[in-house]
Amino acid sequence: MIPPFVLLASASPRRHEILDQLGIVHGVLRVPPPDGEDEPGIPGETAEEYVRRTARNKALQAMEWLAAGGRPGSVPAAWPAGWEASPILCADTTVILDGAVLGKPADAADAAATLARLSGRTHQVHTAVAVAFQGRILETLQVSEVRFQILDAQDIQRYCASGEPFGKAGSYAIQGRAAAFVAHLSGSHSGVMGLPAHETVQLLRSLSGDRC
Repeated sequence: MIPPFVLLASASPRRHEILDQLGIVHGVLRVPPPDGEDEPGIPGETAEEYVRRTARNKALQAMEWLAAGGRPGSVPAAWPAGWEASPILCADTTVILDGAVLGKPADAADAAATLARLSGRTHQVHTAVAVAFQGRILETLQVSEVRFQILDAQDIQRYCASGEPFGKAGSYAIQGRAAAFVAHLSGSHSGVMGLPAHETVQLLRSLSGDRC
């Protein structure tokens, strides 16, 4: 059984929308992020290890923030009593090409260079989900493969001008205009968006001992 209430520690509107789509009642925690857009990698760390560690760290930070008295700016009346003890859900998504992690672009030139690298190629999207609950952290990983069509300079220029690449791992959002770039997807569309629906539901069910 899915918990009656979940705390989503993420500023991503897409993750919020996916939970709404699944009918999972949740509140949103806006935990102050650490310095920098992307967590630095550790030498020798694999892409899977990186994304798992980042999601786990987000869950730990949210748990510690709440324990230290952190609160949302306002708590809607619809939130249940004792919401602070609800499971905390976090996720992290990375785009991998040739074993390298493609983070969020620093500027338009960086976004254009990343899209040029993805053009006509197959890349992997790793999304790790972590849930902090009653002092423990459970986690899962979903990996998808995405193949882009060949992008010409105008495709890339127009997409960068839209502003959509910014703040997105790999400089694109599959739920937006970049959907037109995707020639093939193997895996989870919601996972590429940032929160794999199936894996997230199974992870939340496991908190009550339900079999996945």
